[in-house]
Amino acid sequence: MQDATHEPASTPSPEEGTTARRARWRSVGPGLVVAATGIGAGDLVATLVVGGRFGYTLLWAVVVGCVIRIAFAEGAARWHLATGRTLFDGWRSLGSWTLPYFGFYALLWGFVYGATAMSASALPLAALFPGVADLKVWGVGTALLGLAFVWCNRYRAVERLLTVLIGTMFVVVLVLAVRVVPDAGAAFAGLWPTVPDGSVVYTLGVVGGVGGTITMAAYGYWVNAKGWNGPGWMRVMRLDNATAYVTTAVFTVAMIIVGAELLHATQATLDNSRGLLDVGDELERRFDPFTAKLFLVGFFATSFSSLVGVWHGVSLLFSDYVAHLPHRVALLGGGVTAGPDEGASDGAREVASGARERSPAFRFYLLWLTFPPITLLFLDRPFALIIGYGVLGALFLPFLAGTLLVLLNRREMPAPWRSGPLSNTMLVLAALLFVVLCVEQIRTLPW
Repeated sequence: MQDATHEPASTPSPEEGTTARRARWRSVGPGLVVAATGIGAGDLVATLVVGGRFGYTLLWAVVVGCVIRIAFAEGAARWHLATGRTLFDGWRSLGSWTLPYFGFYALLWGFVYGATAMSASALPLAALFPGVADLKVWGVGTALLGLAFVWCNRYRAVERLLTVLIGTMFVVVLVLAVRVVPDAGAAFAGLWPTVPDGSVVYTLGVVGGVGGTITMAAYGYWVNAKGWNGPGWMRVMRLDNATAYVTTAVFTVAMIIVGAELLHATQATLDNSRGLLDVGDELERRFDPFTAKLFLVGFFATSFSSLVGVWHGVSLLFSDYVAHLPHRVALLGGGVTAGPDEGASDGAREVASGARERSPAFRFYLLWLTFPPITLLFLDRPFALIIGYGVLGALFLPFLAGTLLVLLNRREMPAPWRSGPLSNTMLVLAALLFVVLCVEQIRTLPW
């Protein structure tokens, strides 16, 4: 991919260059939102499990995973900036089948994810304030707080909050990684690619699970919501995206270090988000109550940032999905009132103007993420629902990888911004990886 045609005609002075670099760094934001949203309680568990089982051996997989995710998110945002069209414009051009697929996926995924996000956010609060309220009350409270915040604010407020939360979780995890005194030699050795016996699935999971799933599709929308429109923002977007996944890589490496030092030596195991409370207990036993509470604060920042990010980002995706339905219900109009072919390319401008965030479709999905999932906090999750959720969730990333690979090489993509050999290679590797993970996840579901 070449971008020489978009370089300035003259070389800037050192002072101008410094000012431009500072302006680019001040612009960083959507990538941090992706990082904060993509790292949830499930990622904490996964990385601690990997560190607990295999020590530092799979640190190299974190680096590979972040490189793949950088290419993935960059491709989605490059489509938005180069074409001035949203991802749904592109998906719809591939065939009408993409719309019902996403709609069914989004409704089922949101129903189950909502309950998962509430539970994950409630656990550290219940541990920090024992006896104050029941776990379900904390869960409902965090969901309502997330709903109220996203309902009453726009992207910029969401970005500011998530920047604070990711800063909190980043600092907490780094402090913990230093406190457990990592084995520097073993850590550096872990950067050399090796696959221990019985670690193939875990290795693929680390590579494929570093920093988000559906939130990568939301990245282009957050880029537009930030006010970035047109190829002139490409360099800033790439800096932003790289910053996000370098942050994610450092966070993930730190969690593997904590897992290796806390769990690997003691052979302790974690099965789910509730098991993270055991990590807090181990930190208290090994260090002091303050360190344990610090971990719980980081645990809450991680979980609640995911909740707020999904409440905003996936609602934004859903509102654009509704705007592209051929015969959508007027009540859920996504901001564009034209037919399926008229004004479709206005989607990016609608996102940038904030019209999508004010649309009934956006608010409908906010309510969908909040209230129906509350029932799952009080009931055992229905078996068929979990099977369907697992299957659709596994299928989404291969769908996203495959469609990006096609869209970024089509004629509709301006020639200077089509994918080059490196981008295509990374997207092909991502597609193959996610297909393997998809098959493995479906195979291991509790059929």
